[in-house]
Amino acid sequence: MTDRAALEAHLKYYTELGVNGVSRDPAWRERQASDPPESVATATVEVSELPASTEAVAPMTGVASVEGPAESTGDPAADLVALRDYIGDCTRCKLHQQGRKQVVFGVGNPNADLMFVGEAPGADEDQQGEPFVGRAGQLLTKIIEAIGLNRSDVYIANVIKCRPPANRNPEPDEVATCEPFLFRQIDTIRPKVIVALGTFAAHALLKIDTPISRIRGRVHEFRGGAKLIPTFHPSFLLRNQQNRAMYRDVWEDMKKARAILDAPN
Repeated sequence: MTDRAALEAHLKYYTELGVNGVSRDPAWRERQASDPPESVATATVEVSELPASTEAVAPMTGVASVEGPAESTGDPAADLVALRDYIGDCTRCKLHQQGRKQVVFGVGNPNADLMFVGEAPGADEDQQGEPFVGRAGQLLTKIIEAIGLNRSDVYIANVIKCRPPANRNPEPDEVATCEPFLFRQIDTIRPKVIVALGTFAAHALLKIDTPISRIRGRVHEFRGGAKLIPTFHPSFLLRNQQNRAMYRDVWEDMKKARAILDAPN
């Protein structure tokens, strides 16, 4: 593909997402900026305008204890390494006997303000040991870049750390065994915003079973003061490429995430 063709394809993708401009303001790339950019061509939403969740949710009710090393060093990077070592070549649930190659722990900035949580590793992720590296991961990378960030700026993990056979949905006992490690990751990173990718991740985090179409578009309170934003999973978008409205919905959700990141602390 020529440079011109690649550029045209890139611009077409963002147009389909609903992006109608870009900002040259360097504040968009500063995680610790105290004020949001004065002018963002993509119509940044003010935090005060974001619709709050109307669900009666107690996010942590019934969640298993947060499992991991007993002591925190105060260094998120070191604590994540310790947690990964603690998990080891995990045999705590039946997935280790059902064809998974390795534990897929998580990747990214241990001090990230923005964290993405998906469902479980797929075949590419199981092979490479990193979440979201297949086609869905490539789309997620474009979505991250659309709000002025890189993958290295955020943290990406899944509810389940091992691939279920044939990419089936994780089962309740597998979730109960594995999700405490996700909560330990969240408590270590302490992100400002968590984006739950897809129905399964949103249900696991919020402890509700409301359809994703009803809970996306709103900002939900989460543990440690984080804001949780459910949105459609990138793989769902890829399976429904003719429904461009879903892409625009994801873009609206990501603008909400960006507005919260840019708001003064």
